[in-house]
Amino acid sequence: MIKEIIKEEKIRLDIYLTKLLEDYSRSEIKELFKADNVLVNNKAVKPSYLTKLNDKLLIKELTFEKEIIAKNLRLPIVYEDEAIIIINKPKGLLTHPATNKKEDSVVNHLLYHTTKLANIVNLKKAGIVHRLDKDTSGLLIVAKTDDAYHSISKQFKKRTITKNYYTIVHGNFEAESGTIIAPIKRDPISKVKMIASEDGKEALTDFNVIKQNSNYAYLNIDLITGRTHQIRVHFNYIKHPLIGDGVYGIKDDFSNDSFFLHAHSLTFTHPITKKEVTFKAPLPQQFQELLKELFHD
Repeated sequence: MIKEIIKEEKIRLDIYLTKLLEDYSRSEIKELFKADNVLVNNKAVKPSYLTKLNDKLLIKELTFEKEIIAKNLRLPIVYEDEAIIIINKPKGLLTHPATNKKEDSVVNHLLYHTTKLANIVNLKKAGIVHRLDKDTSGLLIVAKTDDAYHSISKQFKKRTITKNYYTIVHGNFEAESGTIIAPIKRDPISKVKMIASEDGKEALTDFNVIKQNSNYAYLNIDLITGRTHQIRVHFNYIKHPLIGDGVYGIKDDFSNDSFFLHAHSLTFTHPITKKEVTFKAPLPQQFQELLKELFHD
């Protein structure tokens, strides 16, 4: 359940929700309205409702009706205790089950792995605090208790979690490091894309060049904010799209394999011990082989 006091006027509520609920697709937001799960001042409203200052918004999460089958996908567990699980998600696997596709997801494995998951009433989330794109590999935090879920969610909102990624992009850089500052919003034309736009949400990305040649650069990235598709949007915005990214970049020799983006490390405060913890995931073999091919290591 999400509660919020609306601070913007005369905006269609469905458009307002696309900004507020970044993890929801437009079709899922549409389903929220159909189920009367979007209330303003305790009354169900339509998507066309125009917001008013200080409206009280209440969003009830959808009950995911499609059966989710527990399945052993043999996912690498980096760490586990009574509060959290850290998973190393492989490239090509969905984080959450899709509403219109019969594909396996991390949730399928979690339901096989344990019955102790936060927010288990909503099987689609199954304790997962954040998400990675299907073709992004690397670390995911899963909460096993509601307290752990709320603790880590707050850290994401306060930007106290350090999120480090590796990727390979087109072109090379004059400077060895940089910061990309470009707000991001959903593309009004394409339902599956985000764009850099002045009227979007604040988005910051720091990067360092690990190595480069005349055609490609291998980067270490610190994600300061966590907007949908942020790294892909930002590097396309500065004319250095991720190799193989046919959505935001250019069709190239790597398109069949999609882009290469790996969530390498996470540092955050453990919800029980209150101590800072860091977890790391090695580069996938395919990523390592591509580095050797491009940089002749």
